[in-house]
Amino acid sequence: MGFVSFVGRVLFVAAFLLSAYQEFNEFGADGGPAAKALQPKFNVFVKNISAHLGVAVPHIELKHVIAATIALKGLGSLLFILTSSLGAYLLLLYLALISPIVHDFYNYDTGKEEFARLFAKFTQDVALVGALLVFLGMKNSTPKRQGKKKAHKAKTN
Repeated sequence: MGFVSFVGRVLFVAAFLLSAYQEFNEFGADGGPAAKALQPKFNVFVKNISAHLGVAVPHIELKHVIAATIALKGLGSLLFILTSSLGAYLLLLYLALISPIVHDFYNYDTGKEEFARLFAKFTQDVALVGALLVFLGMKNSTPKRQGKKKAHKAKTN
C-alpha cells in the first residue's frame, strides 16, 4: 500500500514539478515568458482589488511573483511526495493565490469560448484543492503508529 501511495503522490505532483522546472529554466532578468503572459491578467486583478477595497495595492514586481510560484510549486511538490503536510499546504497556497489570477473567467461573458476554457481550467484547480484537502484530512485523521509494548513477565524465584 505504501508504494501505491507513493506512486499516486508522484503522479499527482508531476504537473506541478514539470511546470516549476520549465519556469525555472526560462526565468530571466524579467521573469521570462511566464511573467509576460501573466502581466495583463495581474494588472486587471490588481485594478479589481483596488476598486473593490478602495485602497491602492502596492507595486509588486512580477518577476518576484513568478519566483515565489516556482518556489511554492517546487518545494511543495517535493515535500508532498515525501508525505509532508507542509508540502500540501504550500501547494494549496499556490493554487489559492494564482488560480483566480491566471484563470480569470470572471472577466469574460459566459457565451464566449474563452470563458468556457478558463472556467474549465479553474474548476480543475478547484478539484486539485479538493484532492489536497482530502490528503490533509486523511493524514490528520489516521492515528500514528505506536510501537508494540512488551508485556512484562513476572519474575519467578
